[in-house]
Amino acid sequence: MRDYVITCCSTADMSSSFMKEHGVPFAMFHYQMDGTEYPDDLYTSVTPQAFYQKIADGAQPVTSQVNIEQYCDMFEKILKEGKSVLHLTLSSGISGTVNSANVAKAQMEEAYPERKVIVIDTLGASSGYGLLLTKALENRQAGMSLEENAKWLEENKLRLHHWFFSTDLTSYVRGGRISKVSGFVGQALNICPLLNMDSLGRLIPRTKCRGKKQVIREIVKRMEEHAENNTEYSGKCYISHSACEEDAKKVAQLVEEKFPNLDGKVLINNVGTVIGSHTGPGTVALFFWGDERTL
Repeated sequence: MRDYVITCCSTADMSSSFMKEHGVPFAMFHYQMDGTEYPDDLYTSVTPQAFYQKIADGAQPVTSQVNIEQYCDMFEKILKEGKSVLHLTLSSGISGTVNSANVAKAQMEEAYPERKVIVIDTLGASSGYGLLLTKALENRQAGMSLEENAKWLEENKLRLHHWFFSTDLTSYVRGGRISKVSGFVGQALNICPLLNMDSLGRLIPRTKCRGKKQVIREIVKRMEEHAENNTEYSGKCYISHSACEEDAKKVAQLVEEKFPNLDGKVLINNVGTVIGSHTGPGTVALFFWGDERTL
């Protein structure tokens, strides 16, 4: 069954031009800021600069996940055209949106029993989720059926590495993820925490670095350790950032120097409004294929 559409959520943090070019329908998360609700529309209605400036000025956005009705609407448009759906969701380790997607799947398969809806919990986020989406599109282009593609994604999704660092702890303190005391000390000592996503799709702190230079070296070192074939890695590499493009470019430059066989240049995206609501400005994330995440 090759007549299927690949869909995702806005939190894959790929550009609107990417989604249009590849014909990917996406369900939008939402966020509330200053008493108004907005869609996570891949920066169609707000620029990344304006969004992160509001957070820097003290705004505290609150996010809401895709609901069952939204998923049903998106799936039904495709099923009515006689096609099936392969849907990739944000990690269940940080969101419950996969549950809504599975409820919608059951409802739609009951209404359209001749079609299929397969839901994949990516155990990923941001442009790491987007890198898995890219692979799903490549698999379909290579001729994989719906079932073959879904099987490949399930068997390989934990080989997709997600590493993050932050140079601004303000939003972590506001959101209660670290204490005010820890945040104050961290900022005073110029601490940049390095995190990654574990095998359950949760963000886990791994180490603390002193300053941008050290954390940039450390995040690329992790890629050297874990990438498929180490520095001979020949796959794609994506980076996403929240209002710190220069830091992202420094990571990309170092990656391109260390990994001469990359599949194209490092792709740099913006962290979207939903994930960015939690990280705030100052986060850089690095994504690549490697050994299986086991911890």
